[in-house]
Amino acid sequence: MRKILFLGISIVLLFAQALGDQVTLKNGDRMSGTIEKSDGKMLVLHTDYAGDVTLKWDAVQSIQTSEQLHVELQNGKTAVGPVTTSDDKLKIATRSGGVEVAKSDVKTLRNDAEQETYEKTLHPGLLQGWKTGLNVGFALTGGNSETTNLAIGFLAARQTLDDKLGLYANSVYAKNRAAGAVPSTTANTAGGGARYDHDLTKKVFGFVAADFFADELQTLNLRSVFGGGVGYHAIKNENTTLDFLGGLNYTRENYDLFNRNLVALTLGQELLHKLGKSTTLNGKLYFFPDLNSASDYRGTFDFGTVTKLNKVLGWQLTFSDVYVTNPPPLKRQNDVIFTTGLNVTIGQ
Repeated sequence: MRKILFLGISIVLLFAQALGDQVTLKNGDRMSGTIEKSDGKMLVLHTDYAGDVTLKWDAVQSIQTSEQLHVELQNGKTAVGPVTTSDDKLKIATRSGGVEVAKSDVKTLRNDAEQETYEKTLHPGLLQGWKTGLNVGFALTGGNSETTNLAIGFLAARQTLDDKLGLYANSVYAKNRAAGAVPSTTANTAGGGARYDHDLTKKVFGFVAADFFADELQTLNLRSVFGGGVGYHAIKNENTTLDFLGGLNYTRENYDLFNRNLVALTLGQELLHKLGKSTTLNGKLYFFPDLNSASDYRGTFDFGTVTKLNKVLGWQLTFSDVYVTNPPPLKRQNDVIFTTGLNVTIGQ
């Protein structure tokens, strides 16, 4: 009798595995395949006949899996095991017994392969998880005018669940090549830096940063700024991030005629917003009051957009304004830069 019962169970299990996972929709349709994942809104089922099929989670009446799923609940707990549904509830056959939850309590579903991929994103290596882009703009004229203009920008960001590392570099060069033109070089700036953010709570984060900037026409050989402080996520969702930052920085400036060191406050605001599916807007406003001299300060404003043309190429517009209250003699307080050109996504 036991042999017959064991044989019957084995046949049922083999039959279930042959069918794979079963998904029944509320309209009565049934589909077989392998459930890969669900984010609580959509469910991805891999089929042999149609590849990956995406189904609305609300349209799913029932599921039955032959392999285990990693079920993450809204309360943060996770249950692992084969899943069946009944009366709008999920039953997870865990090793320690069984767990029954309401379908509405499910936050995510992942099979073993998707769970392994997800866990790698939680603690990526230093060389993993980077999103990088290169902006290039070039113009050349001849005839009545003889000019050369080149603008290059680089951005890279690596973000995990609780921290973010960002790198940037940019350069603008312009030259009037006409005979006897004074000045022959009309723009020559270069900058770069890095910032590391670490979340202290869901809303509050700490940051450290280093920035470097040079401007030939302002006789600024190098401005080095090292700082840190705290920030606040006023808005943080899929489409919009609005941060306010405050802290201290140490600045060293090397001009042709003099050097100076100063300690200043760091007060800033950063906005990142997605306009539709293809355009991203990025704005930064910073104010650096000099603690050594109440009347002196430096301010920076950066605004840019990137519009995707396809998965690799995009078109970018950037506007930057750097203001200092006490530049070298005969030099202007404001430097304004506007660039436009091609944006190339070189890694993700």
